[in-house]
Amino acid sequence: MVGRSGLSVSRLALGTMTWGGTTTPEEARELLTAFTEAGGDLVDTAHGYGDGRAEEMLGSLIGDVVDRDDLALCTKAGISRESGQRVVNTSRRALARQLDRSLARLGTDHVDLWLVHTWSDAVPLEETLGTLEWAVQSGRARYVGVSNYGGWQTARAATLMDARVPLVANESEYSLVNRVPEDELLPASRTLGVGLLPWSPLGRGVLTGKYRHGIPADSRASSGEVGDFAARFLDEDTQQVVEALVTAARGLGVTATEVALAWVRDRPGVVAPVVGTRTLAQLRTVLRAEDLVLPEEIVRALDDVSD
Repeated sequence: MVGRSGLSVSRLALGTMTWGGTTTPEEARELLTAFTEAGGDLVDTAHGYGDGRAEEMLGSLIGDVVDRDDLALCTKAGISRESGQRVVNTSRRALARQLDRSLARLGTDHVDLWLVHTWSDAVPLEETLGTLEWAVQSGRARYVGVSNYGGWQTARAATLMDARVPLVANESEYSLVNRVPEDELLPASRTLGVGLLPWSPLGRGVLTGKYRHGIPADSRASSGEVGDFAARFLDEDTQQVVEALVTAARGLGVTATEVALAWVRDRPGVVAPVVGTRTLAQLRTVLRAEDLVLPEEIVRALDDVSD
């Protein structure tokens, strides 16, 4: 279940951040087909992904690859790049407009989960949260939550919404190389009934082990702005975590990817890691993690080396 809600979802979520960019329509079809055939149903997207192309691509596949009723659709609002620059606007006007655009692109009259994409000091929190309440009351969203909110921000938002429409989810970065949520976010979320949807559960690709011997030419870390996205984790401390993962994976006869995913998936308070694979082969590796149960001694060893 997602937080304190009745929304039941698969233990892994399919992310679509690269759809409409490096992921082509044909590849998106393959990914959604394989994901849903394996029993997955939670698909995560956002108004700002690919300037709306991600939602359009996903919408074109709904009803063709998979029935709408067989999906739990999650989208986000509050970040756009329509002007060519990253723009954060969590006002009622912007959020409502973006949600209606998302619904049109997805070809549906509602989403199962709608999230405010990021915190903003520029707009009163009460206004932002009031828009979440409006979305549920108008039938546009079944459940609502936030994304990239820290511990105190999540606690404040959930408290304000308690007597209105409960917040049930927070999508935030969490992995073996980013355990910051354990300090405040996870304890607050568990107490308040807010489920965590970890994005980048593979440490921006680093935990797959592909950077152990250098930076592959076709990898994210090899190019510009996207390279910076992954490069922050290419340090000595992370290397120790990766080597521990590889050792554990060899002992279990699986891949480092599967071990890293199983670790974050089974953390208390986690609902479903959001995995944005670029290829069908990557997705198949990710899906194999579903059957992996990590021995307690391996969990403890990974906890220690990544602490």
